[in-house]
Amino acid sequence: MTPRSICLHGPESTGKSTMAPRLAQHFGTRCIAEFGRTYCEAFGTDLTMADLVMIAKAHDAKVATAMAEGAQPVILDTDPLMSAVWADMLFGRRDRWFDRWRSYADLYLLFDIDLPWVEDGTRMFGTEAARLRFFDLSKLELERRGVRWALVSGTGEVRYLNALSAIDRLLRS
Repeated sequence: MTPRSICLHGPESTGKSTMAPRLAQHFGTRCIAEFGRTYCEAFGTDLTMADLVMIAKAHDAKVATAMAEGAQPVILDTDPLMSAVWADMLFGRRDRWFDRWRSYADLYLLFDIDLPWVEDGTRMFGTEAARLRFFDLSKLELERRGVRWALVSGTGEVRYLNALSAIDRLLRS
């Protein structure tokens, strides 16, 4: 079975944006870049709940377009589930839109916080405690939604190979 979509999920500074194009190249398919980063680079990181909903909807629209074009599997550098976790981190609550959203990816890769946190001008949660909370909320969201997911850890080439192995395991389960 070829999954229609594979979503990279997890806290900031865990290698998702580096890994997404590499996986897309491996599978000969499209990568949908994280819209939230583009938005924050253009408008800053002083986000509101309305910003998070808009980011999630815009990202979701980009995914729908790619899926309609037939590329498979589309590699997603996050999706609205991650925007929901951002809402939890920033505000301790979320807009109801997030809980109604159901266009889940076929497979999710949860990226571990075993890489060093790197400041890039858009990142906010660099302390050990904040990173752990972000990771725990990310994992909880996948469990709560009942989606198929696997943890990806390791550094460098090992992380990439672990991502490919995780995809293979999910496809066989």
